[in-house]
Amino acid sequence: MAASLDEVVVSATRTEQRLSDVLADMTVIGHEEIERSGFSDLASILARQPGVQLVRTGGMGSSTSLFMRGANNQHTAVFVDGIRVDSQSTSGGMDWQTIPLASIDRVEILRGPAAAVYGSDAVAGVIQIFTKKGEAGFLPHIAIGFGNQGTRKADAGLSGGQGAWDYAVGVQTERTDGFDAKTTATSNPDKDDYRLHAANAKLGFQLNRDHRLEATALTSQSNSGYDSTLADDRSKRKLETLGLSWAAQWNPLLSSRISVSESNVKYETVTKSPSYTETTLRNYLWQNVFKHGNATLTANLERREDNLQNKDLDVSERERSQNALALGWGYQGSVHSLQLNVRHDDDSEFGGQNTGSAAYGLALSPTWRATASAGTSFRAPTLYQRFHRIYGSASLQPEEGKNAEVGLHWKQGGDSFSMVAYRNRLTNLIEYNSSSKKYQNVAQAELQGITFAAATHWLDVDWTASVDFQTPRNQETGRILDRRAKRYANVSAYKQWLGWMLGAEMQLVSKRSEFDSKNKRYDWAGYGLFNLSASKPLARDFTLTARVDNLMDRDYVLAKDYAAAGRTFYVGLKWMPQ
Repeated sequence: MAASLDEVVVSATRTEQRLSDVLADMTVIGHEEIERSGFSDLASILARQPGVQLVRTGGMGSSTSLFMRGANNQHTAVFVDGIRVDSQSTSGGMDWQTIPLASIDRVEILRGPAAAVYGSDAVAGVIQIFTKKGEAGFLPHIAIGFGNQGTRKADAGLSGGQGAWDYAVGVQTERTDGFDAKTTATSNPDKDDYRLHAANAKLGFQLNRDHRLEATALTSQSNSGYDSTLADDRSKRKLETLGLSWAAQWNPLLSSRISVSESNVKYETVTKSPSYTETTLRNYLWQNVFKHGNATLTANLERREDNLQNKDLDVSERERSQNALALGWGYQGSVHSLQLNVRHDDDSEFGGQNTGSAAYGLALSPTWRATASAGTSFRAPTLYQRFHRIYGSASLQPEEGKNAEVGLHWKQGGDSFSMVAYRNRLTNLIEYNSSSKKYQNVAQAELQGITFAAATHWLDVDWTASVDFQTPRNQETGRILDRRAKRYANVSAYKQWLGWMLGAEMQLVSKRSEFDSKNKRYDWAGYGLFNLSASKPLARDFTLTARVDNLMDRDYVLAKDYAAAGRTFYVGLKWMPQ
């Protein structure tokens, strides 16, 4: 079900604003949608959203890449409770396998460059993940579930609040025996299993009406098989986040927020030639917001520090920092809306990086609104790409992007429709050259497309649908970027029936191609997947959830040499006192 237009979000401008006032292309996934869907992981939810494609090299726990509007995985900035998460290993980007779904309260997806607000990496968009927060009272829960392929899950937690304090804690564990995901003759023909253990906590203290302290922490570690050789190769990942913030409302016009955070991403392979990398990212933010009438002014000071540990890295080149000043001004009128942002990042390696964006909205009627925006972006190369003794190239320069888009939006009651056309031109793209065995600034790309999305309540059924037409093209070769479809669509329907919430989904993806290191092309046929879900309160405090993915047991390929999951089913039971 679509999020309410009066819902408060933060991703578009890094300050609170109503979703109905946002000029960017944005989707909010609430906890009710997450709960009722029965999805097994965050990646599966994201794959059903407009403008998003995901590619897995196997089953649960395998390497997962997110393509926002056709851009690479590392071109989407990701935050967990406001804490920046990124890797300085290889090409960088988010390890989507490490986020435990049971801890998530909501997800905000911002499509389109946002570097003028968030700095490096927000070339294609931003995804903000928020874990659960405590409210007044005491609310425990326990959930267990089972599925085919030896899948077992359990999570437990409690949340609440008393006086000035509120809290939420949770633990999760999941395991699956999996399936044989690697299809080459040189790989181990066994099932590729997956295990995850995670815990999260959030603690808040309201000093008084105008001041609040909040601390948040998350840890998640996984161990999965991927078997690139005849041995039992393992992939181990660990994510840790820590954050502390102080929010202050100094007067009706002025508020501020100070936050200190750290994320740690570890990746280890257990093979005949093992590898280990560890990225530590520290972030310091002082945010100031001045609101007067219909106008909002923001001024942010931010510092980011990256550190990479890897035995093959130049010892003297393991750290980088960025200091930034970001300014924003927004106006929200009954007919005209405007948002302007500029940012200057001073990078310890590359010097000054300037980005800017401008967005305009025109209310054509009480139900129709037109929008237009333009913005620039950049992403600094990872420390691995620059300073690895074998593969690195110290001469690499930041990737840069220039984006323009227009949109048309309609909203009446619970029904909505949107159409957004975009073009994002990327230069200095970094690719690995298999001949020189070095990373190089060799590519240019043009990502253009149009996204249609709609939601309605018809025949007593809640319908949502989206269709994407895109051409993410490498300008040097003229090829569509690897593993990306030019057309994909999602349709879902939910209906209440005899106390059950019944859901059906359809996912359609057109053909895709990819090239190997010898420049040989492989074509993969398009496919359609059908999924079913159901949930029902069994008693006052118990809820049953069931889900079937790939109902028709369709064979399809997402990546060369890797199998995709066949039909899977899952049944879960949750106890939560009302």
